[in-house]
Amino acid sequence: MQNQNVTQHAHARQVVLTRPWAQAQDFARQVQAMGRAVAHFPLLEIEALEDNTALIEQLGRLQDYALIAFVSPNAIDAFFRHLTSLPPELTFAVMGEGSRTKLAEYGVNDQTATVLRPRNVRKTDSETLLAELDLDALRGQKVLIVRGESGRELLADALRAHGIEVVQVAAYRRVKPTLNDENEKHLAQLLENQNDWIITSSEALRNLCDYVAGLNLIDGVAKMQRQHLLVPHSRIEETAKSLGFLSITLTASGDEQLLVALQSRL
Repeated sequence: MQNQNVTQHAHARQVVLTRPWAQAQDFARQVQAMGRAVAHFPLLEIEALEDNTALIEQLGRLQDYALIAFVSPNAIDAFFRHLTSLPPELTFAVMGEGSRTKLAEYGVNDQTATVLRPRNVRKTDSETLLAELDLDALRGQKVLIVRGESGRELLADALRAHGIEVVQVAAYRRVKPTLNDENEKHLAQLLENQNDWIITSSEALRNLCDYVAGLNLIDGVAKMQRQHLLVPHSRIEETAKSLGFLSITLTASGDEQLLVALQSRL
């Protein structure tokens, strides 16, 4: 786990970014541009698979699919990393603004392809994506879901229940970072002050709770629960409440909305 601090500006809470290090850099620059100090404390790391045979095999069959769905920006990166050419007239589906933006980085947008996504930007997940799909038109056809090694089965199960053939392929894996002495000290220091934490997955939030419990700090859990969280999804908000967090801001999906929420806290 990497760790970097920037001198904290007076009168503004430090912003703690918990995404994997490499994925947090652009967002960190935008946060710093608004005059906020940034600390990095990754709660998840993304690793490539040792064997990408299954993914590469499906990349050669893309024209067989009526729909290609991505569960996250990480899935999109892995997909295009191994892609040699993209067949025309494919239909894509994503679950949030982060994935829509990531697709656009590869030239796939509303002008170049059909990109389906939830219209409710405050609740972007399998359930809201399903509401956008023409399930009757997809019946009897094939859908490819590009995902991590593990994850929710709701989308695949719902599609199969409507008579749609589903192929799921793993493109990456999520890993809980191992704390060293430096990271433990850094986390203890973060808990001593009130910060704005950007939390973009329930899994990451549960990892944070595990870390704090392992520190054996006096009032460590209570200090953690008093930290302010900014979360881009109602499901993460529900997880945070169940874990006892007291200060939570729910934003709409996407980095732009997280930045708007941070700006309002200046």
